Amino acid sequence: MQRATGGFQALANHKSALKRARQSKVRRLRNMGFKTRVKNAVKDVRTAVAENQGEQARENFIKAVSIIQKTASKGIIHKKKAARKVSRLARQVNKLAQA
Repeated sequence: MQRATGGFQALANHKSALKRARQSKVRRLRNMGFKTRVKNAVKDVRTAVAENQGEQARENFIKAVSIIQKTASKGIIHKKKAARKVSRLARQVNKLAQA
């Protein structure tokens, strides 16, 4: 019996494994969206820092921290990776504020 789960051929041969393949696909797509949001938020902060826009960098930083922490709390990225990203962004924004 040959079943496809949305564009790729599942290697699963029994009912529970087919369901697991479907669930994995949905979760993978959802996680990709969250990771993209994190990347875009980080990019917005770094762009503002590069252009010496202190106030804009601070606003983007606050939004980025929220997105990063939400992503970490859902387990999409590791909590220590989230802390590392926030720390590095904070260091850049604070350096800009001092200059």
